[in-house]
Amino acid sequence: MADPSSYRPKPGQIPDSPGVYKFRDEHGRVIYVGKAKSLRARLSSYFQDITNLHQRTATMVTTAASVEWTVVSTEVEALQLEYSWIKEFDPRFNVKYRDDKSYPSLAVTMNEEFPRVQVMRGPKRRGVRYFGPYAHAWAIRETVDLLLRVFPVRTCSAGVFKRSAQIGRPCLLGYIGKCSAPCVGRISAEDHRELAEEFSDFMAGHTGTYLRRLEQRMKDAAAAMEYEQAARLRDDLEALRRAMEKNAVVLADATDADLIAVAEDELEAAVQIFHVRGGRVRGQRGWVTDKVEAVDTAGLVEHALQQLYGDESGDAEQSGGSGGVPKEVLVPALPEPAEPLVQWLSDRRGSQVSLRVPQRGDKKDLMATVQRNALQALALHKTKRASDLTTRSRALEEIAAALDLDTAPLRIECYDISHLQGDDVVASMVVFEDGLARKSEYRRFQIKSFAGQDDVRSMHEVISRRFRRYLQEKQRTSEWEEELPDGAEPVAATEPVDGAGPPNGAGPLNRAEPLDGAEEPAAAGGPIDPDTGRPRKFAYPPQLVVVDGGQPQVAAACKALEELGIDDVAVCGLAKRLEEVWLPGEDDPVILPRTSEGLYLLQRVRDEAHRFAIAYQRSKRSKSMKAGALDTVPGLGETRRQALLKHFGSLKRLRAATVEEICQVPGIGRHTAETVAAALASAAPAAPAVNTATGEIIEDSDGAPPAAVPSDHRGKST
Repeated sequence: MADPSSYRPKPGQIPDSPGVYKFRDEHGRVIYVGKAKSLRARLSSYFQDITNLHQRTATMVTTAASVEWTVVSTEVEALQLEYSWIKEFDPRFNVKYRDDKSYPSLAVTMNEEFPRVQVMRGPKRRGVRYFGPYAHAWAIRETVDLLLRVFPVRTCSAGVFKRSAQIGRPCLLGYIGKCSAPCVGRISAEDHRELAEEFSDFMAGHTGTYLRRLEQRMKDAAAAMEYEQAARLRDDLEALRRAMEKNAVVLADATDADLIAVAEDELEAAVQIFHVRGGRVRGQRGWVTDKVEAVDTAGLVEHALQQLYGDESGDAEQSGGSGGVPKEVLVPALPEPAEPLVQWLSDRRGSQVSLRVPQRGDKKDLMATVQRNALQALALHKTKRASDLTTRSRALEEIAAALDLDTAPLRIECYDISHLQGDDVVASMVVFEDGLARKSEYRRFQIKSFAGQDDVRSMHEVISRRFRRYLQEKQRTSEWEEELPDGAEPVAATEPVDGAGPPNGAGPLNRAEPLDGAEEPAAAGGPIDPDTGRPRKFAYPPQLVVVDGGQPQVAAACKALEELGIDDVAVCGLAKRLEEVWLPGEDDPVILPRTSEGLYLLQRVRDEAHRFAIAYQRSKRSKSMKAGALDTVPGLGETRRQALLKHFGSLKRLRAATVEEICQVPGIGRHTAETVAAALASAAPAAPAVNTATGEIIEDSDGAPPAAVPSDHRGKST
């Protein structure tokens, strides 16, 4: 690991000009390329105290061994040079979008003597007009099949074309009228090229003029009593209309635009792009990337635009329908500054390009649709990654190796603390077995021994309570097995009871089953509850306990286990800010590789525990808010307050109830009912809370303003 100060440029050596810089490792390989409006300001930010840097940035500067830069005249030149170097060097620390699949396009090879219509993948070729990309190749073939009766352009390969020309007979498509058969001279090269250009114009969205011309020809043929010709033109019109219906109009003003949306989390990002030409969605594609460098949404948009249009030249119309740079590019966030990027796009198109964030109307609605597609793509990517058995196995093996465990942790429990400014302190326990969430095993805790923002003491209490219950269940199991009747043995269950137990190898899943019609033992116990047929709440120990936090939380968990005499459960902590894995008694964290499946699994476990804790904390806060107006009623305890709210459903309905109706609640006498009614009548409704960003009034079900937003144990809003 290199010390950044060893290759830091001398003061005043870096120019205060726009430029592009490269970080190289000890072997001379380029590991990061960036651009800057001011090279001096940007490069100086990399050589500050390493503890102040983002974790991924710190990893980059410690991996690098040298830095060099190139001064350019303008920010547009910097953008162009940055893209060229990223394509040339493929740096490991730059954002690299990878296609989640290979998207086919409809291509018309205008660079050949007899243009051919075909499905084409891969990089674009000069002289070929592209339409798409499409989600599926069969969608292209269906569209082409409908259009060939109107535009019988050649679709055969070079070999078939040459053979037909040699034998003097066309292929099957030539006989059935779906090819004009230029191979045997039925149509000249000039007429066939004109036919291919008409096909391309129709696909590019210039449909209205051609349809009107075709309809007029049909009417003229009918007027001349050429009914067979008119019928054929009628069928051609119907085929064209069916092809057009496959692309619904989404923008009424015949807009040519690309809409780009980004869905991201701390580790990955998914990009979805809709190509709209002539107001219709002509193509769609998507990318997924690992966020190797510290980058925000605007930065992801800039990288996406570079990759999308870096190899394009000319406008969308010349590139064919949905290719090229369109007149308008709609994005979720604008890079800062946006002017160099706009200029770069305009140069590649050859005319002015509008780059903006849609604010209202149909374009904003369509952008919301693209955003939903991006969210779904990211969720699907994570689901595929989590559901793959091989990937889960590799993740567990990586965790075992990183934490120096004897075996893979088939059962992992994670704990998180949540509170609202020290009030309503709660904790969550989530369980992952064989790399998958086991929601039936989730548990939640109220911290009752103290109040405040001491999540270290909270963690100690939760771990103590959970494993104290485990020891009690273990003792009960031992006593129960000793009391089994003669001839009865605990039978190992090969399947979870009612879908609620751990898989094989995850824990001691034993239950007593009657043999030959024998009754259940009187002293029922063991891991399985005889009343429900399900495992008892804390019957199984985990192989690994993960706590959300760093050294203090890990130390508290270890202390709790030591006090209970448990020494066969591994403990680690995952600090959210830098994604560091902390082990007991270690001064330095374990840093798992960014691409590690083990780190990805630990993050999913931690995030699920955080979500579960926040959900519980919010539900508790909501209940306490509803009962807040009853706190001042003398002689009314917590039990009767909850009974009143449960009976009437909300504080608003209780306030409108009569004394007689309140008396109907069990435990509420007339004197208490009169006191409650008087207290509610004298209490003025609280002023509504107002969202300062939108101006909207925020109310709960009884008209009272909501409480503050719950936070996690670091005090951040959630």
